[in-house]
Amino acid sequence: MTKTKPLSGYRDRQNRAVRHRSKVRSRKSLINRLKYFVFKLLQVTRVAHHDDLLGKAFDNFMIALISLNVIAFAFETVYSISIPYKSYFNKFEAISVGIFTIEYGLRIWSCTFERKYRHPIWGRLKFMFQPLSAIDFLSVLPYYLFVFFPNLVFVREIHLLRLARLLKIGRYSNSMRTLGKVVASKRHDLLSATFTVFTLLMISASLVYFAEHASQPELFPNIPASMWWSVVTLTSVGYGDVYPITGMGKLLGGVISVLGLGLVALPTGILASGFAEEVQRKRRRSKPTCPHCGKHLK
Repeated sequence: MTKTKPLSGYRDRQNRAVRHRSKVRSRKSLINRLKYFVFKLLQVTRVAHHDDLLGKAFDNFMIALISLNVIAFAFETVYSISIPYKSYFNKFEAISVGIFTIEYGLRIWSCTFERKYRHPIWGRLKFMFQPLSAIDFLSVLPYYLFVFFPNLVFVREIHLLRLARLLKIGRYSNSMRTLGKVVASKRHDLLSATFTVFTLLMISASLVYFAEHASQPELFPNIPASMWWSVVTLTSVGYGDVYPITGMGKLLGGVISVLGLGLVALPTGILASGFAEEVQRKRRRSKPTCPHCGKHLK
């Protein structure tokens, strides 16, 4: 009997350890399930998941909240509205920042489900320095700066950071994601078109400077100042504050105006073709394919 007591005590300790480990595992499993739910809700891109009603509702709610924040930002400059209703603007700002902060924290917490952010520390730090994560941080930064540093000097400049909330729509809108894909796929063509427009801008500014400087030295004092006229002429805006008066200057203005009609439209045409290609790719991906040969089924 004396030998069984230590054995029974050992078994009791072992059973307690097993029960403790099972509780820890069940607790970790519950936390992991919750984290995965948050990950699917916040991180997974809902392009083809039409049945994800909760995710789509969350996206629509965030788009509406961001839109209301931008509208409130604009109306805060209308002092006849913002001063009488200042308390309402402040409460709405506090609630919005609270929601954005919780969302930002949950994104950092759940990002480890993605393979490239799997490390619990370095993965989260890498995630925080991604462009969209930086936008999330900048969108709430002004509020906390004013809370902890109320006597800041650069008040208006910091308030402009609130416009970063508008860029957050790219997370929730399929149209904005499509635009991002189009710009990324056509970036080389867009750079070529931009370089062409900039070249014409420099040439026209230089020519009009030499044509008009002697007659209007106050309006065309140098080439950089003449670039304002070139921009206005190329884009066919025609403010009328600066215009040539010499024969050569008027001839240059007419030629540059005609050239600007085609050159400035180049980026628009490139983006339009990119949108058409992206729509075709989406249609091809949405068609059912044969699992054996990979051809589209009719």
